[in-house]
Amino acid sequence: MKGNSVTSESHAVRFILITCTMCFLALFLFLPLAAVFAEALRKGWELFFASLHEEVALSAIKLTLITAAISVIANTIFGVSASWLITKFSFRGRSLLLTLIDLPFAVSPIIAGLVWIFLFGSKGWFGPWLTEHQIQIIFALPGIIIATLFVTFPFVARELIPLMESQSNDQEEAAITLGASGWQVFLRVTLPNIKWGLLYGILLCNARAMGEFGAVSVVSGHIRGKTNTLPLHIEVLYNEYQFSAAFACATLLALLALVTLGLKSLVEGIQKSETKDRNPLH
Repeated sequence: MKGNSVTSESHAVRFILITCTMCFLALFLFLPLAAVFAEALRKGWELFFASLHEEVALSAIKLTLITAAISVIANTIFGVSASWLITKFSFRGRSLLLTLIDLPFAVSPIIAGLVWIFLFGSKGWFGPWLTEHQIQIIFALPGIIIATLFVTFPFVARELIPLMESQSNDQEEAAITLGASGWQVFLRVTLPNIKWGLLYGILLCNARAMGEFGAVSVVSGHIRGKTNTLPLHIEVLYNEYQFSAAFACATLLALLALVTLGLKSLVEGIQKSETKDRNPLH
């Protein structure tokens, strides 16, 4: 075996596989990405920046950032807690909890949005009580946050659970033996060992929260300048044939995707480097 190759395929087969992969990426990733930026700048930089500085666009960006920030913080707390519980303790219902964590992956975001309307809408289960107490969830910020929380809550947990399961409990047990409290064990032993997986999960959660469309579209009410997040604002502009403005706003989400990919690669590189330093023979 030569180098790091694990197969004995010929150079022709490898060339075909690489060519097919690059053609697929060019067709479904690079070309659409180039089209977004080209269309956004087709009428010049002045219109591009004007589209981003409109009051409704700024409102959509602000709402998206608020929703993403709350969702990431809440899901980080949930993901770390759930991962700690699942990997460090044995209890009845563990398999059920794992299944429930994966639920948003199996349920359409639109269905999730309809569920929240069924629960918190004016005609829903809690609708009359909420109306009586002048609490608005659907067609307001709380509904958008709840919908985003639902579709994003698996990301942090699903990154941490396999990582924590692959690590032994020797260090935690040693720390407890030396008199460390549970909180000290988590901060000084567990957290340093999972920090890169945690950061990776946070990146994925943030990207999904900012780009979520289906569930948010159902519960937002599409109130321009109030409940439209950035993806919804882009849809409104496109439906109004303001293509350049729509693509200008879309570049923000495209740049988010590129930044997320860059940070993902950076995190993976640092993680591999640290692993190599700990295990020089590998």
